[in-house]
Amino acid sequence: MKTIKGPAIYLAQFVGDKAPFNTFKDICGWAASLGYKGVQIPAWDTRLIDVTKAAESKTYCDELKGTAAEQGVEITELASHLQGQLVAVNPAFDDALDAFAAPHVRGNPKARQEWAVQQVQASAIASRNLGLKSHVTFSGALAWPFFYPWPPRPAGLIEAAFDELARRWKPILDLHEEHGVDACFELHPGEDLFDGTTFERFLEKVGNHNRCCIAYDPSHFRLQNLDYVGFIDVYHEKIKAFHVKDAELRSTPKQGVYSGFSDWPDRAGRFRSLGDGDVDFRSIFSQLSVHNFDGWAVLEWECAIKDRMDGAREGAKFISDHLIKVSQTNFDDFIDQGASDKAVKRALGLS
Repeated sequence: MKTIKGPAIYLAQFVGDKAPFNTFKDICGWAASLGYKGVQIPAWDTRLIDVTKAAESKTYCDELKGTAAEQGVEITELASHLQGQLVAVNPAFDDALDAFAAPHVRGNPKARQEWAVQQVQASAIASRNLGLKSHVTFSGALAWPFFYPWPPRPAGLIEAAFDELARRWKPILDLHEEHGVDACFELHPGEDLFDGTTFERFLEKVGNHNRCCIAYDPSHFRLQNLDYVGFIDVYHEKIKAFHVKDAELRSTPKQGVYSGFSDWPDRAGRFRSLGDGDVDFRSIFSQLSVHNFDGWAVLEWECAIKDRMDGAREGAKFISDHLIKVSQTNFDDFIDQGASDKAVKRALGLS
C-alpha cells in the first residue's frame, strides 16, 4: 500500500483582489501558514498563472515551482474546470457559460469552443512542464439538459451526444498521452460525465484511452445518493486525483436529490465544510490507501453555511487527521509459522 499526500488546498475559492489572495506568492504563503503542503491552481485565473506561458516556457514553470517552494508548498495539479466545461456546451447554456470564456470569444460559440480546447491543451503541456502527473478538468455537457427522460428524448440523442463529446476530447486525450499527463475528469452533475455509468460510456467512446481518468470527489456522489466508497473499489485504477469535499443529503417530505431550485442553505443536498457534512471520510481514506492511491488529498471548499476562512483553517487539520501512514508489515507477522511444503501439508492433514 501507499500513503496519500497532503493536506493540499484548491485555490479557486480563495483567490481574490486583496492580499494575501491576489498573488501566487502570497496565497501560497497563506496556505502554508494554515498547514497545507500543496496547492492546486485554477488554470483560468491569471492572478496565479498564465497557462499559455506555462505551456511555452519551462523557465516560467520552474519560477512558479520555486515560488511555491519558497513559501513552503508544492503545486499538486492544474485545474481547468471552466475551460473544460466550454469544450462542449449545449446551446441552452450559451449565455450562462459565456462568462467562463475570455472576453474576445464571448458571444461566438465556435470561437469559444476553439479557445477552450487550446486552454485545456495548454494546461496539459504546462502540467508536463511543471513535472505534474495529473490535470483536473470537466467534460462539458451536450446531453445534460436531457438527463431525466421526460418528456421522452428523441431516439439516439444520448448516443449522438457521447459520440460528439468523444470526438472533441479524443485529440485532447492524445495530447495528454504525448506529454505523459492524466486527464482527470471531475464527475459532476451539470457535466455529461457525472457518475460511473456516464464515465464508462465516455471511456468506451474514446477507445478506453489510457489518459482518460477520474478526479474523485465524494460530495457529488453523496448528493446523488451513490455508493461513493464502493465507487473506489470499482474505479480505483482510474482515480488519479482527489478532492476532499464534504456534503450532506437530508431528505425531507418536501425535497430529495432534485432540490436545486431552492437556495443552497435550504436544499436537501448541500455542500458543507469538512466534518460538517455526512460523508464518511475515514472509509474513503482507508479504501484509497488499500488501492494504493498516492496522489494528493486536496481540500475543495464549498459550504452553504460556514465562512470560507474557517473552512480553510479547519480543513488542513481535518485532512491531516485522516491521512493514513500505511503499514509496511502485517499485524500478525510476530507469529512465525514458517513456510514449507511440509508445514502446509501438516496444516491440511495431507502429510
